[in-house]
Amino acid sequence: MKKKEKSGRIKASAPSREEILSLLEDHGKPLLRRQLVERLAVVSDDSREILRRRLRAMERDGQLVKNRRNAFGLPAKMDLVAGRVSAHRDGYGFVMPDDGETDLYLSPRQMRSVLHGDRVLASVIGVDARGRREGAVREILERAHDRVVGRFVEESGIALVVPDDPRINQDILIPLKDTSGARPGQIVVAEILQQPGERQPPVGQVVEILGKSGAPGMATEIAIRNFGLPFEWPAGVEKAAAAFGDSVDDSMTKGRKDLRELPLVTIDGADARDFDDAVYAQRRKNGWRLVVAIADVSSYVKPGSDLDQEAELRATSVYFPGRVIPMLPEALSNGLCSLKPDVDRLCLVCDMSIDNSGKVTRSRFEAAVMRSQARLTYEQVWDWLVSGKPEIRPGAGAISSSLKDLYGLYKAFRRARTQRGAIDFESTEVKFQFDERGAVEDILPYERNDAHMLIEECMITANVEAARFLLRNRLPAPFRAHEPPQPDRVESLEQFLRGLGIRIPWKRRPEPRDFEQIVQQVKGREDQPLIMAVLLRAQSLATYQVANTGHFGLALEAYAHFTSPIRRYPDLMVHRAIHHVLRHRGAEGFPWARDRVEKLAEQCSHRSRRAEEAERDVNERLKAYFMERHIGDVFKGQVTGVTSFGLFVEITRNHVSGLVHITSLPNDYYHYDPVVHRLTGDRTGRVFQLAQKVKVKVVAVNVDERKIDFEMVK
Repeated sequence: MKKKEKSGRIKASAPSREEILSLLEDHGKPLLRRQLVERLAVVSDDSREILRRRLRAMERDGQLVKNRRNAFGLPAKMDLVAGRVSAHRDGYGFVMPDDGETDLYLSPRQMRSVLHGDRVLASVIGVDARGRREGAVREILERAHDRVVGRFVEESGIALVVPDDPRINQDILIPLKDTSGARPGQIVVAEILQQPGERQPPVGQVVEILGKSGAPGMATEIAIRNFGLPFEWPAGVEKAAAAFGDSVDDSMTKGRKDLRELPLVTIDGADARDFDDAVYAQRRKNGWRLVVAIADVSSYVKPGSDLDQEAELRATSVYFPGRVIPMLPEALSNGLCSLKPDVDRLCLVCDMSIDNSGKVTRSRFEAAVMRSQARLTYEQVWDWLVSGKPEIRPGAGAISSSLKDLYGLYKAFRRARTQRGAIDFESTEVKFQFDERGAVEDILPYERNDAHMLIEECMITANVEAARFLLRNRLPAPFRAHEPPQPDRVESLEQFLRGLGIRIPWKRRPEPRDFEQIVQQVKGREDQPLIMAVLLRAQSLATYQVANTGHFGLALEAYAHFTSPIRRYPDLMVHRAIHHVLRHRGAEGFPWARDRVEKLAEQCSHRSRRAEEAERDVNERLKAYFMERHIGDVFKGQVTGVTSFGLFVEITRNHVSGLVHITSLPNDYYHYDPVVHRLTGDRTGRVFQLAQKVKVKVVAVNVDERKIDFEMVK
């Protein structure tokens, strides 16, 4: 028998998953493992061990099912559906099939043995009264939760953890010996020792006490654990980052273009700490030169290293109000890779020539060394641009000249953007202000100015050139793909727009310029923020993938993320691909196979969405904490949603949303019209509809469920 490697891998080969599936398909019935060994001609002991492990992995992934005779069969042939459980807070749930077929409804009884997110094999057992396929859980392939965060409860000698995530609708039973001293009402983390079964609840032990609900920072602590975000550095990772020191070694600058005299500057938010992009522009006779310099993370984070493995696991930095969970340790993210002023930094540069119409006529990528001439904020730049002063600061003539040329270039980019029909979404963002204790003191709208959009257009242009570079060199790397809206979403959007009297510019399938036409139509209307939010919700989710399918929202044929390698793993992958071509003068010998890159792109998409959900969860919880202090207060607002059970109202000042239940409306019988999104009183004829200006009083707040209840004020 051949020796095992230290990693536990065996140096031998065995039939692939495809060969195993093909054999079972041709054979037409389940086969025992020894029968598979015989028919696939697996000879050596090592190969048999690999086959055994592969069969177990295929069973875990739902590709195979082992029946009561221990024979392996195909789930589809056994009328079984592999998928992930999506639970509803009311006790029922659904199996979302891996193959994209229609969801299977799971009754509350079927949900007893599973938790939200578990992967299962289910069978179709009928159709319920509403015409939905109804399923039964036959086998649990993978458990989604080994830890749950929630509120500790102890009553009548019984201890429980009530999960914070409302989709986990089973309490965790905690033996009294395993409470770790937790007190009722505290937020704790419970490790599940026994997963739920048909006749018993999940059982666990308290492994961490986070503290009192509502304490400063608690919203972030809960979200980190609820969404499974890696937030602690494994042994050696921070040490590996710190080992590079805090300055660029002279040996690493050899062979690089020297841009240290070029007046490159960073322009970011006032509270930014990691600066991964710097810009410079120069007006020329027929256009502009634009240089976008991006922190060269790939020169420090090498494939397969401890740093790389942790960055791959995290895939993105996560930004919470007042706290960041970085993708890379601070020694790199805020230190050696950050393009701080007046220090040498390694960078990867996109140097472009752009004509007067805003079109890139030539671009090249180069490894370089730079020295940022200034760290500027959006507010600084915008205030200076509108002031008309000759210099942004005394003695900064070269920087000021570059900024003026950048602003001229930005105007050309905006014209080009309009011409190609890119959608100019204007979303409403808020900024949280905290007091000295860390509690939310106020919530204010976050205003964007032309300096924000100037940098945004420069980054978009560099990202487009990176995508074109990848296509030219035929390298497998992650593109940022944004598909057109799905037909059902388009149909719902059309109903919404017609209800507001807005003309639909498309006949069959909308193009990006059709959405932009609506954006221009509604500018200046009181309900503009509402319409923008609905337009945004109608869009498909952007994903990372190896196949380039274009970017619908930006109206671009090819797009890749290149400009933020400190905080996004796909950008780091793109940098590695570009560096490979620069070193080898072509794509030959590129070490990452297409299927490996595709798997990483899918993982990055998932973790990017997870980060967005966690950030949104914290924002909603902080809004609930804030509104708890305003129960009884009256605010001006706007109706942003109409349902059969009431109205959703958003407060104008801070964009906090809540529900006015139909029972809180003036006493009447109300009829709901879903086409025009309207409630009409039967007796009074009183109408409540989308975009209506109202006054509401805060009457109740449920922080655990992130629910805020309003009632109408006359």
